[in-house]
Amino acid sequence: MHTNHVPRLGRDISAIGLGCWQLGADWGDVADDTATAILDAAYDAGVTFFDTADVYGDGRSERSVGEFRARHPEVFVATKMGRRASPHEASEYTLDNFRAWTDRSRTNLGMDTLDLVQLHCPPTSVYSDPATYDALAVLVDEGRIARWGVSVETCDEALEALRHPGLASIQIIVNLFRRKPLELVTQAAADAGVAIIARVPLASGLLSGKYDEHTQFAANDHRNFNRDGAAFSVGETFSGVPYDVGVAAAREVASYTPSGWSTAQFALGWLTQQPGISTVIPGARTPEQAHANAAAAELPAIASGTLDELEGIYDREIRAHVHDAW
Repeated sequence: MHTNHVPRLGRDISAIGLGCWQLGADWGDVADDTATAILDAAYDAGVTFFDTADVYGDGRSERSVGEFRARHPEVFVATKMGRRASPHEASEYTLDNFRAWTDRSRTNLGMDTLDLVQLHCPPTSVYSDPATYDALAVLVDEGRIARWGVSVETCDEALEALRHPGLASIQIIVNLFRRKPLELVTQAAADAGVAIIARVPLASGLLSGKYDEHTQFAANDHRNFNRDGAAFSVGETFSGVPYDVGVAAAREVASYTPSGWSTAQFALGWLTQQPGISTVIPGARTPEQAHANAAAAELPAIASGTLDELEGIYDREIRAHVHDAW
């Protein structure tokens, strides 16, 4: 596993990390022992960056990651806060709530000082409120967190956050079906020494190439209940791409997958080769998936002709559905 140095994180992180949403909820059921095995498999494959959130399984994901980190204190753990707000409105993003949310995460993770806390896709107005950044600075001063970042829905939100010198990271949806951040955000972040954490890198599994028009998802899987944005932003599910459109486009992507690699590895490897991407955080439902995802960091350089073909798939099939929305 190769690593990337991020000045504002003050350390190197693995080119592929592990997204731990699956270990908590909304992807069907994952047993506790399976969650432990997934974390261990990722670590054994060289993963050093683990991303979770306080709302994943109402703290279940954080607790699993915390138990894992107790055995491997050298790893870097990023968590998120804000989605516990009820109602989820900008007025809830206050210092008192920040303290309460981070204290709960500190307990779940078993950490006195959290490595990185990210605002978890808050209302857009939160990014332009100076009080937001003042409160985050207080958390650092109080030793509750070491550094802070943002998890955003749109490129405009990312660029607004980049105006603030304390920012350490931007987590944003970027993949073969969501390319706009590569045009507007990644280079600006790299110039500032800010990490880009690529989330939803497989478009909720579309880019695994394993789904077809007849695939069924469990009732408690967001790929079932959030296809139209009924529970949260539709952009979080299949990257906002209509399912049938994504299935067809993924078949085209799969046709360019090099021999010996899976389509999922091809899509992840493509991301690791994009300038400015610090780490890519696919989830995993099995230890085998965690190993395979990590191996994608070693994908050979993709030929320029293939890169052009992949961009063409985006332009023909996907761009009209997502590019202007986020």
